[in-house]
Amino acid sequence: MIVGVPKEIKNREYRVGLTPDSVSEFVAHGHKVVVETAAGMGVGATDAEYTAAGATILTTAAEVFETAEMIVKVKEPQAVERAMLKPHHLLYTYLHLAPDAPQTQDLIKSGATCIAYETVTANGGGLPLLKPMSEVAGRMSVLAGAHYLQKATNGAGVLVSGVPGVAPANVVVIGGGVVGFNAAEMAVGLQANVTILDRNLLTLERINHHFGAQARAIYSTTAAVASAVEQADLVIGAVLIPGANAPKLVTRDMINSMKPGSVVVDVAIDQGGCFETSKATTHDDPVYDVNGVVHYCVANMPGAYARTSAYALNNATLPFGLALADKGWKQALRDDAHLANGLNVWDGKITNEPVAQAQGLDFTPLSTALA
Repeated sequence: MIVGVPKEIKNREYRVGLTPDSVSEFVAHGHKVVVETAAGMGVGATDAEYTAAGATILTTAAEVFETAEMIVKVKEPQAVERAMLKPHHLLYTYLHLAPDAPQTQDLIKSGATCIAYETVTANGGGLPLLKPMSEVAGRMSVLAGAHYLQKATNGAGVLVSGVPGVAPANVVVIGGGVVGFNAAEMAVGLQANVTILDRNLLTLERINHHFGAQARAIYSTTAAVASAVEQADLVIGAVLIPGANAPKLVTRDMINSMKPGSVVVDVAIDQGGCFETSKATTHDDPVYDVNGVVHYCVANMPGAYARTSAYALNNATLPFGLALADKGWKQALRDDAHLANGLNVWDGKITNEPVAQAQGLDFTPLSTALA
């Protein structure tokens, strides 16, 4: 199979779909890899390294799309990239389609087969291709929040850790999954006063066992969220329903109850956000103010730490990518039900039920695509 790696073009997105190490694996499996020039520069990977790994360097993204059968990316294809997709293409990347009707319609029109990293599953219900980026985003959320609590960035001027004689910041994490757990680890490490809310009792038990007295694990009700948010200096939104729009757990009234200069970081923004006041921002213009509360809602947070993120992502995506290339997508999905859950769009049809429900579109069962 011919595998293509275009350079990412989303705002401040420096990651790359395949690192040179991953390219060498595809080549070792007998596949041809074409890479757009400078695609890996954001993670410190030169064209020479890709060539040494066995890739062919092409000058433009258009050449990559024209040559390749399988397109491997990081972020969802932008409009100009979607226009280059054809029915014979297999697209393997993050999509986050539920809140993104224009992208969904373009992918339907393209006729391409589109597999979304974020809906590939694992035994026990995990999301193995989302996990490494959730780890990065969770840890980064506290760093970003701590930065925007500075008075110079219109925050309240609160140091997350406090100092002897002055209390630390109150950090509230809504959601105890991978993002929330990693955010809590960072906040606890900075000696903040940490509260984590979740509705899964097993998750709360795990959090309580791990953090002990260093963080409070609270069952999430509307009243509990409202109380915690009102007292918070920093709120991390870390809620996920795979494939679907994130629930709006923090209302505008809750935001209005917060102290001036407080900060909220919505890590769920890729799926529409879990604050009623959230709207997607970019690394170039990352924050905005709502009633004195600073909102950080960057939709590709891990792109800021591109090298760490790209190599962590490749570690997770490579085995599935090789299976798709080695077997062809239909056989690979027949052989692996978890990979099959990643199929979101096929032959102009939506094959992920939460995406179809979120956008009011017809749903086509996976069995139809694999018939």
